[in-house]
Amino acid sequence: MTNCQECERIAGYSHGLRETLMTGAETKDEGDRAARDRDVQELDQVVIRFAGDSGDGMQLTGDQFTRTTALMGNDIATFPDFPAEIRAPAGTIPGVSAFQLRFSSFDIHTPGDAPDVLVAMNPAALKVHLPLLKKDGILLLNTASFKAINLKKAKYEVDPRTDDTLDGYRVIEVDLTERTKEALANCPLDSRGKDRCKNMYALGILYWLFHRETEPTEKAIAHKFAKKPDVVEANLIAMKAGHAYAETTEIFQTAYKVAPARLPPGTYRNIMGNQALCLGLVAASKRCEVPLFLGSYPITPASDILHQLSGYKHHGVITFQAEDEIAAVCAAIGASYAGQLGITSTSGPGVALKTEAMGLAIMAELPLIVLNVQRAGPSTGMPTKTQQADLLQAMYGRNGESPMVVIACSTPADAFEVGYEAIRIATKHMVPVMVLSDGYIANGSEPWRLPAVDELPPIDVRYAPEGEAGVKFEPYKRDPETLARPWAKPGTPGLVHRIGGLEKQDGTGNISYDPANHQHMVDTRAQKVANVANDLPPLEPVGARTGDVLVLGWGSPRGAITAAVTRMQQQGHRVSAAFLRHLNPLPNDLEALMRGFKRVVLPELNKGQLALMLRSTYLIDVQSYSQVNGQPFRSQDIQDFLEKVLEELRG
Repeated sequence: MTNCQECERIAGYSHGLRETLMTGAETKDEGDRAARDRDVQELDQVVIRFAGDSGDGMQLTGDQFTRTTALMGNDIATFPDFPAEIRAPAGTIPGVSAFQLRFSSFDIHTPGDAPDVLVAMNPAALKVHLPLLKKDGILLLNTASFKAINLKKAKYEVDPRTDDTLDGYRVIEVDLTERTKEALANCPLDSRGKDRCKNMYALGILYWLFHRETEPTEKAIAHKFAKKPDVVEANLIAMKAGHAYAETTEIFQTAYKVAPARLPPGTYRNIMGNQALCLGLVAASKRCEVPLFLGSYPITPASDILHQLSGYKHHGVITFQAEDEIAAVCAAIGASYAGQLGITSTSGPGVALKTEAMGLAIMAELPLIVLNVQRAGPSTGMPTKTQQADLLQAMYGRNGESPMVVIACSTPADAFEVGYEAIRIATKHMVPVMVLSDGYIANGSEPWRLPAVDELPPIDVRYAPEGEAGVKFEPYKRDPETLARPWAKPGTPGLVHRIGGLEKQDGTGNISYDPANHQHMVDTRAQKVANVANDLPPLEPVGARTGDVLVLGWGSPRGAITAAVTRMQQQGHRVSAAFLRHLNPLPNDLEALMRGFKRVVLPELNKGQLALMLRSTYLIDVQSYSQVNGQPFRSQDIQDFLEKVLEELRG
């Protein structure tokens, strides 16, 4: 059966089903007119959450909806929420996977506090995510999964459809499994293969409901499963069948449209945080004409960095998957010593293993980049959940006095600039740099405006020139402005020198145990890091530079803070926000900005680590707002907290 014949069969089935639902003298033609004339409501934003088992394809479904929506010009923000267990038993609460997407006709900063639409593929997904759904929200249930055994796995004593659990929601019950099998009756896939297409049937329903185009998904599926034409055909048939089902059965009384957003002119692509970070690193490598080397060991949620950079061999990128975290960072240090951009990627547990080697890079004063995509801990913790609790580890988690530059990205698109900035700092100041991202940034996505390549800031890398005859090379002779030592490529004539973890004499690089020299070198290495602050641009707060409350932020809470502060400003409150990319050293103008407000509030996905640092540095009573539940902040929660702070100030 051809695709066209299959679509005709689906349409015929759907029209027949709709006719069985008609009452009185209503005819098929009258039903068609009703479908065409159905209300279409204009909305400025929608939040959708897809939820189901790990094998239900929720991430793929959400990703396809996101891609299509991005191509239609909406602003978007996403939040993939993976289960922490790799293979939790099917149908259980620990095995629930979800993908939340917010799309709008205006500039947005978060994937939304609560979904307007919840697609629940099984009772466990309903159990976990129903409390988040807005009242009067649309709830699309896959009724095929509501069997006694699945209800028991989800810890439901009774079927939630039979009591008052679903009161207050617009419940749409569809047997997605059966409908998909009917649509694929003539496809060669086995029963299990057909069942796996039910997510595409659900996607087709949502595409009709929100006037999304199907062509981008058709192309994406054809590309993804190019070597499996039967899988391509089955998925596309299921998606079109779901679209036809929603159109003809009148399960929805209203369809919705969200107009394109007014974004600044330019070329955009939808980008995830790990992707943007990789592109920033590669762009910097090309800009300074220094090859990039990644030494890495797979770890959630940083593994995608290794996967993506391995695809840039044609840009001179070398990737090395080491046998463990220690080998990975040591290989990267070796690359930096050899004159390349040595980079290592990991998450918190991996950073713990790399600490001794990072101390070596600090002592050797080499431009190493350490990418830490934070996750919920300690120990293995919750590997797929987000947290930003590695700040104190980044600042102080090494033996001896061993300061590192620490910078943090705050959105998926911002990760590009942070990756680029890390290489600029490392090569100019000859220091290791740790980049802090987190799982929320790494896996989330948003529209990214491609920068003009010729407008990227210059990165001027200068290697030590060949030595002069009879003149001994001094590997620790310093630049008077930055205190950076020369970057000497091995094999360059006249640059023979010693390097390693033992303390060196300033200038000559000879091993030295002299107390005065050690004091001098410790102070010098600290001053090198401090000098980075002289390059930083002034802070640009959201709002006035003085007022009642300043909300500081770093990392992924930026979106929720921006949304909350913007709403409060619209209500007339004297509240501003400022965001820190550079955490060590801190910006030179931070203290003056903080002292312009009666109260400083700092939301963090940890127990108040930056707040602790700021209190001790500036002796300002920074008020911490802490959350460590593995989930990102909701903007409404931040707004509620700020309103209490304002009440205290007025009281």
